[in-house]
Amino acid sequence: MKNIERPYLLLTPGPLTTSKSVKYEMMNDWCTWDFEYKNLVQSIRTKITQIATKNTSDYTTVLMQGSGTFAVEATFGSCIKSDDTVLIVVNGEYGKRMVEIAKRMRINHEVLVFDEIEIPKLSEIEEALQKNLEISHIVMVHNETTTGILNPAKEVGALAKKYDKIYILDAMSSFGGIEMDCDMFHIDFLISSANKALQGVPGFAFVVAKIQELEKCEGVSRSLSLDLYDQWVVMESQKGKFRFTSPTHSIKAFAKALEEFEAEGGVQGRYKRYKNNQEKLASGMQRLGFTPLLCDSVQSPIITSFYYPEESGFVFEKFYYLLKEWGFVIYPGKISKHNTFRIGNIGEVYEEDIEELLVGIERSMYWRNNA
Repeated sequence: MKNIERPYLLLTPGPLTTSKSVKYEMMNDWCTWDFEYKNLVQSIRTKITQIATKNTSDYTTVLMQGSGTFAVEATFGSCIKSDDTVLIVVNGEYGKRMVEIAKRMRINHEVLVFDEIEIPKLSEIEEALQKNLEISHIVMVHNETTTGILNPAKEVGALAKKYDKIYILDAMSSFGGIEMDCDMFHIDFLISSANKALQGVPGFAFVVAKIQELEKCEGVSRSLSLDLYDQWVVMESQKGKFRFTSPTHSIKAFAKALEEFEAEGGVQGRYKRYKNNQEKLASGMQRLGFTPLLCDSVQSPIITSFYYPEESGFVFEKFYYLLKEWGFVIYPGKISKHNTFRIGNIGEVYEEDIEELLVGIERSMYWRNNA
């Protein structure tokens, strides 16, 4: 139910519900030039790299002001040269967004499209690489939050390694919640955001980059503010200084979020909770008559999509606002071929919250008596 401290629980894949202690960290103001603050930035960069790979000597983390899409655009503009060609693997809206970025930036690109509820076929990706020898980069979304489908990041990385391509992975909602290793997955640039599975607040995103590839990006960027290489050089040379105004409150909150992440057991601990949330949600929703969009074999623990029920009286907007009155905010569907809605399983959300949500959903199912 609603309370003063938390009007509602956010059940979305980010921004998401954060802990009281993370929120509390934003109560004070910080100076971007302060040594204590810059040391905090450096500590965050180090910890993110350690989460991303065991081979920390070959990778670095660059923080970038703005949303996750800012970091995607910064990566595209900073590491894909004018004579390069990128293969964009698409099976959802966030893959389509990367295509739009490539178009706007006039980047040479080839698009390989799969159905929104279909895992990209490795054989077709390999065929595209064999047919077009101009392809220099492969880009894919790991967890496509359009549906909640989990794409084969490691297997695509193996193809990138086999054909000597630069591999860019959008791990926006999966990083910190699903086990992965940049080195083992052959990822050259991994992109994520503070307000996802690491449970910080909006304000900045980050790129975990292979140093030898990032070093090749000098002078490539089409943008001043989104120059990933220059951002890295300044953070390195000035020991934690952002080039332009730093999102100080978000940084401070994120430092606390990382402490809580480590206390929970890191990726393994967080994955266990998220997976439990997802399984409790899916089984409870099916008991109430809702059908999941995806089969279990491709379902991620991050977000779950459900078909609208078959009852003719179901109106999502009414369902949404009834749930909000009960204290929960869910996500409308983005899938183009089916009527669905989505419920996030991540953030400061626990089994008891899922159980309370299911009670709220059952009480909000007014249409069965009013159809």
